[in-house]
This record gives sequence, C-alpha cells and structure tokens, in this order.
Amino acid sequence: MMEKVVIIRYAEIHLKGKNRGYFERIFIINLERALKGLRHELHRTSGRYLVEKFDTARYEEVMERVGRVFGVHSCSEGLLVPNDMDSIFEAAKCVAPASGTFKVETHRADKKFPLTSMEISAEIGGRLLAHNHALKVDVHDPAAHVYVDIRENGTALVFGSYRPGAGGMPVGTAGTGLLLLSGGIDSPVAGYMMAKRGMTVEPLHFHSYPYTNEGAKEKVRELAALLAKYTLVDRLRTVNVAHIQEEIHKHCAADLNVTLLRRFMVRIAERIAGKVGAQCLITGESLGQVASQTMEGLTSSNSVATLPILRPLIGFDKEEIIERARRIGSYETSVLPYEDCCTVFLPEHPAIRPKLSYIEEEEAKLDVEALIEEAMGTLEYIRL
Repeated sequence: MMEKVVIIRYAEIHLKGKNRGYFERIFIINLERALKGLRHELHRTSGRYLVEKFDTARYEEVMERVGRVFGVHSCSEGLLVPNDMDSIFEAAKCVAPASGTFKVETHRADKKFPLTSMEISAEIGGRLLAHNHALKVDVHDPAAHVYVDIRENGTALVFGSYRPGAGGMPVGTAGTGLLLLSGGIDSPVAGYMMAKRGMTVEPLHFHSYPYTNEGAKEKVRELAALLAKYTLVDRLRTVNVAHIQEEIHKHCAADLNVTLLRRFMVRIAERIAGKVGAQCLITGESLGQVASQTMEGLTSSNSVATLPILRPLIGFDKEEIIERARRIGSYETSVLPYEDCCTVFLPEHPAIRPKLSYIEEEEAKLDVEALIEEAMGTLEYIRL
C-alpha cells in the first residue's frame, strides 16, 4: 500500500500547553474550510495532519489552499506506507532524484521501531545507491533529501521537501476585529497581519457613490475576496458616506475634510462592530504617511473611539507595505486606478497637525448623530 498524501505541520500551536487542544480544534475547522469543495479526508497523527483520499491531479491546489491557512508551519507532498523497510524503500525510490547527491534523514516518532533513526537512514541510503548508480551520498551539502518519518500507528511518511506555510495562529483564536478596508495598498495588508495572529477579520468598506463609481466598489470586493482566502471570512459590508462628505464640505473648514470624515468612519464602524461582535477596529494607518496619519490625526480618531484601534502597520514605511502586499497577492488589485472615498473633496492643503479643540469646534457645526443614522441606513452586505 502506498498513498499520496499532503503532510501538514503546525506552527506556534505546540507552545500552548494545556490549551493546545482548543487551538487544534479551531485549526482543524479552518483546514476543512480551506479545503471545502475538494474531495478529501483529513486525519491527525501525533503533531501532524494528513490530507488523504484527494484527487492527485489537484495536488497543487490542495497544497496552495493548505499553505494559506494560518497556523500551518510547513507542508509536504508525501507518500504514506506501512512502516516496514521494504515499503519505505519503495517510497524512497519514488522520492529520490534520478541522479546527483542526496541524503536520507529519518525522524522516528515510534521509539519501539527496531532500528534507530541513523540505522534507517543508512539502510535506505544504501539500498538507493545499489538501486541507482547515478546517485551519490553527500551528508553535508546534498542536492536532494529523502525524509523518512516513522509514525506511531504502524505507518511511515516519505517525502522530499518542505514548503513553508503561512505561519501564525489559527483564525478564530484571538477575537474579532472590524477592518476598515479601503481600495488602497495598506488596509488589506493590515487585515492579513491581524488574521495571522488568529483574529477573525470582518471587512467594512466606506464608499462615496455617486462620487466614486461601481468600478471602485468592485475593486474593493476583489480585495475582500482575495483577503478571504486567508481570513476565511466570506462577506463584505459597505456603507455610503457621500452625504457626510457633502455636509463636511459645505459647513466645515476645508483643511479638515479628511480628518472629520475619519472620525465619522470610526463612529460608524463601532456601531457595526457591535452588531458583529468585534472587539476592536483595524486600520492600515502608518505614522506620518499622509496628513491624517500624523499623531494629531490619529489622536483625533482615537478621541471618538470606545474600542481599541489596532494599527499593525504603524511603524512600516511604504516600501515595506508594498513588499507585503506583493507577497500576499493584493498589490496588483490595490493599484488599479479607481478612487476611494478619501479622495473625494480632498483639500489642497489638508491640516497636518490640527488641534483637537479646532476639530471639535468645526464638527459642532454638523448634526453628527443624524448623519451617522443616515449612513447606517445604507449598510449593505456582499457575499464574496
């Protein structure tokens, strides 16, 4: 018996001591959600998870889906065989290169196995050399590896490489946050980073239709769908703030257009957070990147918040954020030329360090509660 499997190893979960069972249960749920729609079986075997009984023609898709799940340290294409030396050797022949240098490395979880790890490696290596004279052992710098993992249940895993996983902690183990998702580069990266720490990330997008068009909304929907591959959250909420912006533009100092809008966004987001059980807000703000992200601008947003506002990118420069956006695959969509709501009524000279007293004085010219209620009436849900 020889079966092709995907071997999954988890990351930080092993550090959780007596709570590890809770994290593993969430991890399994997330793996199953990631593999939804693919025929498969998922089994646990002492610190490993195996995806079995899948269509081997879709192996790469299985590896990609598994590799995006937070909590996965690494995964491998492997062969599952009985843990006798003849079966292990047959699998090793399939894994070993056709020529060049190689090394056999063995991990023996089953300490009752009659041979030690070194003895297993030596015997399998010797058999491979006898079988294929184009191979040569190099224990220091081999071109290829043959890994043998002797399990406790009478089986062995044989594989040739490790593919890095997403790392982090399973989504759903660290509370829920509401992500203020714009159409830009930063906020998808911020959402990704919080999901990597185990947070369930619910996206919320503010738009200014008809000042922004449907293309801008579709762009954000695409970003939310891409993010969902990592966060496993398949919905997007949108709110129209066009009338709020009109009122700010009509009644308040022009240099505070964006600053005042951000305060409305925080208030509205908190109301939606209460509906979805979110314990914090998440933004893509980076200190000093734009006028509204100075300390004074951030303080202005914080002053109307009752929930924590998490800013995972706060100390990143733009190049660092772009590099991460490219890595997760959001950059190309983020730079599509569609405007978001913050570019509507954008002042020529926005306030960089406005005093909070000045902000509150200008905001007092508006019926804040009525504008919030009106905006809440535009709340829409989009399935991704």
